[in-house]
Amino acid sequence: MAETDSEAGRVDSAAWRVGLGTGVGYGLVLVGMFLALFVVPYLLFTAL
Repeated sequence: MAETDSEAGRVDSAAWRVGLGTGVGYGLVLVGMFLALFVVPYLLFTAL
């Protein structure tokens, strides 16, 4: 049975939440890697 128009246009469906969660998680990983690879070494070398 096909989805109704009201279900197909909903933004709060599970697929949107999964996609948003994936994007947020990916962004957090990128920020963490940037901090670990660039900011922490910079702070360590400038402190010496």
